[in-house]
Amino acid sequence: MTLLDLIERCSARLQEAGVCFGHGTSNAFDEAAWLALWRLGLPLDDLDGVADRELTPEQHSAIEALIEQRITTRKPAAYLTGEAWLQGLPFHVDQRVIVPRSLIAEPLVDGALDACLVEAPRRVLDLCTGNGSLAVLAALAWPGSAVDATDLSADALAVARLNVERHALDDRIRLRQGDGLAAAEGRYDLILCNPPYVNQDSMATLPPEYRAEPALALDGNFAGGADGMDFVRSLVAQAAVHLQAQGVLVLEIGHERPHFEAAFPALQPLWLSTSAGDDQVLLLGREQLP
Repeated sequence: MTLLDLIERCSARLQEAGVCFGHGTSNAFDEAAWLALWRLGLPLDDLDGVADRELTPEQHSAIEALIEQRITTRKPAAYLTGEAWLQGLPFHVDQRVIVPRSLIAEPLVDGALDACLVEAPRRVLDLCTGNGSLAVLAALAWPGSAVDATDLSADALAVARLNVERHALDDRIRLRQGDGLAAAEGRYDLILCNPPYVNQDSMATLPPEYRAEPALALDGNFAGGADGMDFVRSLVAQAAVHLQAQGVLVLEIGHERPHFEAAFPALQPLWLSTSAGDDQVLLLGREQLP
């Protein structure tokens, strides 16, 4: 059996099992290809070059076993491989952090965010950094910047440390633990934040793959709310104190735009375009914040 034949067979198995995607792939075929190529130690971006390779019985069994593990555990594939990719860069990941997928990475890397800034930021804050992927991407996008990456979770910061070291950015990214902006120090030219924002009803119906991730990084109702905006309310109220005069806040709120607009009817953010649409990442200048 060729590698492509087995990937197609495994894709059908994943589809029939009803697993949920969204942690690096959006469909069964891409998920099966990712797991198969990783299991064989092959480049993840060159399926065409190895598609016709005949598999040994041992290779066949190893791939089938990994697919079975994906189905039975319902863990995101990234937890099984220990690695996730964001904007072409690899990051270590495990169950101490959510799988990195922030849409903020898109305007950050493609340069769209630069058009919203007066100049390249010298100080950047990545709030709720998780595994540190946005902090790494920001440091690479603006080589002259110093980046603070903060999180409430000590476990998440331990993973972030692995990624900061992996990309040799120890001298430019500082990891700090604290609750929200309590871990910030001074004023920043840019604050990036992919906070917990999932509303109460959505949290109750999350597929197993999402429930495998730390709820702390997803549940936006920890202060007793139901609209997912508990962390965001605190951030909007305090962000101006931590921004330079021409600083900006870039905030991801996913599918929660109606709840965001209900919570902040007076705000008129700039909505940034992403592959998921034009209503999931927003930008607010310091002068717009209370």
